This record gives sequence, structure tokens and C-alpha cells, in this order.
Amino acid sequence: MRTKSVAQIFVSVLLGASLMSAQATRTWVSGVGDDANPCSRTAPCKTFAGAISKTAAGGEIDALDPGGFGALTITKSITLDGGGGQVASVLVSGTNGIVIAAGVNDVVTIRNLRINGITGTGSGGLNGIRWISGKALHIEHVSVFGFNTSGIDLEPSGGGKAFIDDTVSAENGFAGLLVQGGALTSVEVYKSRFYANGNHGVWASSFSNVSVSDSDSSGNPGEGFLAFAPAGTADINISNSSANNNGTGVQAGGTGDVGAATVRVAGVSLNNNGTGFGTGANGTIKSFGNNYNSGSGTPTAGQGIPVQ
Repeated sequence: MRTKSVAQIFVSVLLGASLMSAQATRTWVSGVGDDANPCSRTAPCKTFAGAISKTAAGGEIDALDPGGFGALTITKSITLDGGGGQVASVLVSGTNGIVIAAGVNDVVTIRNLRINGITGTGSGGLNGIRWISGKALHIEHVSVFGFNTSGIDLEPSGGGKAFIDDTVSAENGFAGLLVQGGALTSVEVYKSRFYANGNHGVWASSFSNVSVSDSDSSGNPGEGFLAFAPAGTADINISNSSANNNGTGVQAGGTGDVGAATVRVAGVSLNNNGTGFGTGANGTIKSFGNNYNSGSGTPTAGQGIPVQ
């Protein structure tokens, strides 16, 4: 009888420990939370990093109220949602904001966040969002600004698919968006803006295929949109979008480009760029003939744009 009682107690202890360590499918963070909490709605955590270890793969971390929720490295399928109508932010210095180093079948969504690299302080952040690996990445309603390198840096080693919707990447030291896969990486950009970055607005680099629609890339001293491939190939398809007040509005190829770099444009408006459409080594721009190029060098000719 005594042996049975001890066994029952042992099982109860194990069950209790298992329940305590179980991960929730939805967790919560709050500006007044504590990472020692279970990250429930009534006892939220303080940071994304504190919440993610308590969130099951495929689950979701939501912000209850305004706050700064800290840098994060993501290694599994997860959704981060800052909520609507409030300021849910990641503020970093000397590091990346959010790094995605997930598995080959993992899908990550980052939504409703403001990611600030506090450049100009002498110790600004590196990249706002840096994608290293994973199957797919969704960036929705996000503002990324003030990073020393790129606002959004997509360089998955095994390739993958990214979707950027209603997002701003501005005032970063190098590029608003850089795409450079270890294998073919496709990116869909919709209703987004890339402005006042230190060099490029959008750069499709090696092993990339980028499609941009209803978007703007302006005020960048280099190119608004650039396809340039140090390895592999680079493609950008741009429709119903604009590039104004850049060094070059749209550029394909150039010195050092070893792969084919192709830009296709339809319904693209260029205004007051140093050069409207530019091509360099291995670069081709294919136009459907319905684009507007004004105040950009020679406004309507001499840009070497074959009509497809």
C-alpha cells in the first residue's frame, strides 16, 4: 500500500513539472510585464526574448500595450504581433533588431512593429530585420529605421520566400531592402516605401527575384531600385510604383556584375533623379512602354530601354 502511495506521488510530481514546462500557443508581452511571468494575458512577460521560450512552435506573441520589447533571435515558426493603434517597438544599439535563423520548414510573421536602430547616437543597430534561414518570412505593417547597415536584410542561406506588405524602411545607413540569397530567394513587395537610405532603396542582389508593386523608393543617393548580381542572377519586376530624387531611379547591372541583372518595368514613374533608367555590365531593362521619366537626365530618350 505504501509503495503504491509513493508511486502515485512520483507520478503527480512528474505531471506537475510537465504542465509547468508546457509551452502556450499564444503568449503576451507588456510594457509593465515581467519575464519571470508565464506570459499569459493576466501575467505578461516584459520582452519578446522572454516570451519566445514559453511559446510553442507555430504560436503567437502579442503585445498588450505600448512598450519596447527588445531584440530577438527567432529559431522556429512564430508570429510577432505588436497590435494595432499602439507603439510596440524594438529599440536596439550595436546589434540586429530581429534575426530569423529558423528551420527549413519554418514560417515567421512579423506584424505591427516599429524597429528603431537609433543611428546617430554613436552605437546604432546593425540591421533592423535580418533573415538567415527559414522557409518563408512575412513582414506586415512594420516601420524600420535608423540602422547603420540595412533596414531589411534578406540573406537566407538556402533561399526562401518573403512577403513585405505596407512596410516602411527609411533612414538606414546602406539600404532600405537588400535581397541576397545563398540560393534563389523570391520577395514580393506591396504598398511599401524605401526612402532616405544611405545608398540604395531596394537592391536585388545575388540569387534574387524581387517583385514590387504600388510602392515607392525615393530620396536615396544611390539607386531607388537596383538589380546587380555579384553571383547568380538578379531580377526586379516593378509595376505601378515610383522612384524620385535618387541618384539613379532604376538601375540594372554595372561594374562587377557577373550575372545577368534584369529589371522589368510597367507603370513606373521617375521624377528628378540624376539618371532615370540606367544600365551597366550584364544589365537589361525591359519596359512595357507605359512609364513616365521626367527631370531625370534626358527625360524621354537615351536611357537604353528596350521595349518588350
